[in-house]
Amino acid sequence: MRKRGEWMTPMDDLLLEALESSDMVLSPSIISFNLDLSREAVNRRLQTLADHGLVAKVERGMYEITEEGRGYLAGDFDASDV
Repeated sequence: MRKRGEWMTPMDDLLLEALESSDMVLSPSIISFNLDLSREAVNRRLQTLADHGLVAKVERGMYEITEEGRGYLAGDFDASDV
């Protein structure tokens, strides 16, 4: 079972799952297109996830999932601790 932080939203799981399943560095635009979400909302949530260490910004506008993000999806990492 995933241990969600109080700061998290349901969209965060979708974003982390998209990054994990693609195993690629992705932009908010690509993610928003594929998940049918607004780019602005995706961008805001990715920045929040990066601030908490679940994704990493590898260069301007490009994100990848971190080991902590993978651990969260597997239920091995408590996101309320960050």
